[in-house]
This record gives sequence, structure tokens and C-alpha cells, in this order.
Amino acid sequence: MRLGVLDVGSNTVHLLVVDAYPGAHPWPATSHKRTLRLAEHLDAAGSVRSDGVDALATFVAEAAEVAEEQGCQELLAFATSAVREASNGEAVLSAVRQRTGVDLQVLPGDDEARLTFLAARRWFGWSAGRLLVLDIGGGSLELSIGIDEEPDVAFSLLLGAGRLTRERLRHDPPHPREVKDLRRLVRAEVAEIVRPLRKPGTPDLVVGSSKTFRSLARVAGAAPSSEGLYVQRVLRRDDLAALVPRLARMPAAERARLPGVSVERAPQLLAGAVVAEAAMDLLEVPVLRICPWALREGIILRRIDRMAAGR
Repeated sequence: MRLGVLDVGSNTVHLLVVDAYPGAHPWPATSHKRTLRLAEHLDAAGSVRSDGVDALATFVAEAAEVAEEQGCQELLAFATSAVREASNGEAVLSAVRQRTGVDLQVLPGDDEARLTFLAARRWFGWSAGRLLVLDIGGGSLELSIGIDEEPDVAFSLLLGAGRLTRERLRHDPPHPREVKDLRRLVRAEVAEIVRPLRKPGTPDLVVGSSKTFRSLARVAGAAPSSEGLYVQRVLRRDDLAALVPRLARMPAAERARLPGVSVERAPQLLAGAVVAEAAMDLLEVPVLRICPWALREGIILRRIDRMAAGR
């Protein structure tokens, strides 16, 4: 089956088209995305403004057309933190459905964590043992741990790189006090879930998923994406601890010149680094492996499993 997966995130709306077969690796066929920064289209009451709804509906219609042209038999469309937390989220979903015919499904935060965990488990396999998976998105941070394909515990915290940049780092480059206050906030939030994440046992492998972790690893010296998916990439806590103050001194334009950092992602790289450092430090993670698969792949794998079960 050729599947289309449409991911409406806080920063980007991304259509991924794959050829999916039970028992086989899902093979990407094409990708179509646009940076909408939906979370920046919120008013003071937390509602997505009409311009944001219009931009979203326009791209969803475009993505649905691309999926049809690519021969997709099914379009799996979902939204994460930006729509999930908008005070008019239901109205946004209704408007998109009326204008495009696409029924966006909102993923709860813990489901987001569980599906990302599934993707990491399938990528690294059973030999990886107990996995601890960290994923930093635009609006939230997901953490999960377990030894099976379903994690024992899964959490979603409102510590996304885009959210924290908008709310806490108002200057470019940020004032030292802003960075200090951000660090204090993030560490307090992560500390609340350290105990339940440790309860299932010590992880055999810690995994970082998402563009933020990939960019941080690249800046710290990991292989570029041009070397392919199967090159092992890691991010070390010591490298990250040295990188945070360096990023804090840079304006966004200078961060965009770092290897693996796009102009769109550069403004929120510092907040992402602060979150990553806090999580790795408080969870006592000296090094993590970068996983090329994340939430979209988890959605695909779950659908393939249902295909195999005849559903």
C-alpha cells in the first residue's frame, strides 16, 4: 500500500509518502513540506488566528492533492502540540475538514511519545534492550522508556524548542538572564519525571529523535545527512554542555551558518540545546544515539501492523 502521512507540527507541516508492506521496511517515495510556524499564529487567548487557519487549510489541500497524484491509497493526517493546545483546536480541525475534506486527528502527548518509541524500537531492534527515547519538538518534549514495543511509561512536557524560544528568549542573542531563567524552568520541569522514568530500570540504549537532536549532533561533529541513514551518529552530554553557552552568545543568523542548522530552525536551536542538556544531565545520560525515525514513521509502522492484522 502507498501511504501518505501528513504531520501538522508546531513549526512545519510535512507530507511523507511511503510504500508500506507488512514485514518490510517502509520505503519513502516523496516528501512535501512547508514551514508554517502554526504556533506563532496564536492570539492572546491561545486561539489560532484566521490567517493561521487559512495557511494551514491551504497547505493541507495542497498536500492532499500531492498524495492523490502520488497514488496514495490512504492519507493519515494528524496534528500535534500546536493544534492540541489551541483554545479553538476543534474549530481549526472543523475548518480544515470543511475546506479540504481531510480529517486531521489530534494526537495526545503521551501517544506522540509512544509512537516515537515504536519507531525507535523498530529501528534499533530487540538487541538494543531497554530503550529510553527523547524527542524535542516545536511545542513539546516527549520521553519514554521500555523494553517492549510499547513503553512502560511515556511523558509529554510543554518544553518544545519553538515554544520556549517564543516565550522565554525574547532577544537575539538572548540576555544572559533569559538563558539562566530558561535553564531553571526546564530543569525543574524535567526533574519532576526523573523518578518515574528511572523506575522501569536502567536503559541499555538512550535515543534522541527529531530534527533538534539531529542538528545538535551535527553541530557537535556527527556525520552530515549526505552520508546516509545508516551511519552511527551520537550526541555527548559533555559536548552539549560546551555548546549551550556558545549558542547563547550567537544571534540566530550566526547559528544558521553552523553545519546542519537551517535558517528556519536556527532561532530555536539554543532552547532545544538547553532542553537536551537538562534531560541528559538529570537522567544521567552521557551519550545518546540519534535515530533517523521518529513520529511519522511510528504512525506508518502502526498502520502496517494493522494491515498485517487485517484491519
